[in-house]
Amino acid sequence: MDFYAISRIDLSAMRSHGWQVRLTRRGRRYSRFFSDRKNGGRGVALQMAQNFRDELLARLPDRQKGGATGKMTRRNISGVVGVSRIVVRTSEAKYEFWQATWSLDTGLRRRAKFSIRRYGEDRAFQLACAARREGLGD
Repeated sequence: MDFYAISRIDLSAMRSHGWQVRLTRRGRRYSRFFSDRKNGGRGVALQMAQNFRDELLARLPDRQKGGATGKMTRRNISGVVGVSRIVVRTSEAKYEFWQATWSLDTGLRRRAKFSIRRYGEDRAFQLACAARREGLGD
């Protein structure tokens, strides 16, 4: 069964049970809740949620992959998906590095860190980008 963009909501305290559809396209969010009780049960509510989701996907533009445009966002200042600048402060020192992260087909996460003090800002960033590309097999 396909649950893309569909989540199960079970809030016993609020007696709210159903399926939530959430999609974002080009900065606009689309969301609708399908209550089990109002829609004839869990299975019917799920089918309605899937139908709504499929209608949205048919009429909305395709999803843009994060970082495909190199767009700078509040959450990604590097412009490269999976590459981030990290600052760790301890009571004795401050460590700054560029980190690359990626997931393997098995679901395991991997990362590589490159010290800014050791390599310099630009070289550490380049090494992190190269490590991510290599880790993904690109």
